[in-house]
Amino acid sequence: MPAVETVETAVYTVPTDAAEADGTLAWSSTTMVLVTVSAAGRTGSGLTYGPEACAAVVRDTLAGVVTGRDVFDVPAGHRAMVRAVRNQGRPGIAGYAISAVDIALWDLKARLLDLPLDRLLGAVTDAVPLYGSGGFTTYDDHQLRDQLESWVGDEGMEQVKIKIGQDRGTAEARDLARLSQARRIIGDEVRLFADANGAYGPKQAIRIAQRAAEHGLVWFEEPVSSDHLEMLAAVRASVAADVAAGEYGSDIHYFRRMCAAGAVDCLQADATRCGGVTGWLQAAVVADSFGLEISGHCAPAVHVQVAAAAPNLRHLEWFHDHVRIEQMLFDGAPHAAGGVASPARDRPGLGLELRTEDAEAFRVA
Repeated sequence: MPAVETVETAVYTVPTDAAEADGTLAWSSTTMVLVTVSAAGRTGSGLTYGPEACAAVVRDTLAGVVTGRDVFDVPAGHRAMVRAVRNQGRPGIAGYAISAVDIALWDLKARLLDLPLDRLLGAVTDAVPLYGSGGFTTYDDHQLRDQLESWVGDEGMEQVKIKIGQDRGTAEARDLARLSQARRIIGDEVRLFADANGAYGPKQAIRIAQRAAEHGLVWFEEPVSSDHLEMLAAVRASVAADVAAGEYGSDIHYFRRMCAAGAVDCLQADATRCGGVTGWLQAAVVADSFGLEISGHCAPAVHVQVAAAAPNLRHLEWFHDHVRIEQMLFDGAPHAAGGVASPARDRPGLGLELRTEDAEAFRVA
């Protein structure tokens, strides 16, 4: 059986196309860490969106752990990486690094078998439902209108999400006004989502949800910090909209605690953070064991293939920043049509090929 021969990293930082912020953070660029693994003359790629330090963890800790291992035994490599970061702490940077390597290993395995990744995993669907995601708190009325109209009109989205909780929840009137504006733009048939990124306190979140109900809000993401599962559960019990969280989860134990606490109506998980393909599929099983669906957080170039293999999938986040970067830098990046994206069946693995010359302008390490 072929063994992993090399593990390499590259880091790219891409400026945003406009000022961006949510309820608790502002940013002007997005950094992608790309991992490439090779064996038997083929290469596989994986990525995470995180700081440059993720690449250092891959180089200094993880590369030696997976090099020489059987390419087809990806779960064994995943377990070895988790064990290797014991003293570094798995959540955060180390977990992001593990995720990128795990994704690359699955991509390489699929390429060696000449299979699209969703077929290797066992596809449930060939069309993954999407929701448009962006609507940053820094957008003015015209920017918000243009984005929402593009999602609904050009890409056929039947569900869209905007950011609220501006300035850590201190701009409630503007939050509600933007929800009202969004409803007017998208019409009555499109489902409206909102993400507060943990900006509110629990009673404040309940008040906002109750007032937002008149605008047909059906998805309330991180109304309070996901660090406080009891608060999430209290909000969930008091509002009509589905409460969602989980994007910062790093392992199945985190996801189990979240589900067992009754904190969410739909579990979110991010393969670029929670342990790659291996970790995301584990999260989907945990959610299913509690009778819950799972939603893929961001990074659609990875999640379209992986999410297609989850029987309890609800949808995937079509996040503005990541869609833009992936379509800029990769041939084979997914595109939305009719509110769905389909895994590429004419390309092996994730179906991605880095456009090296285009990417080089953004390379920082």
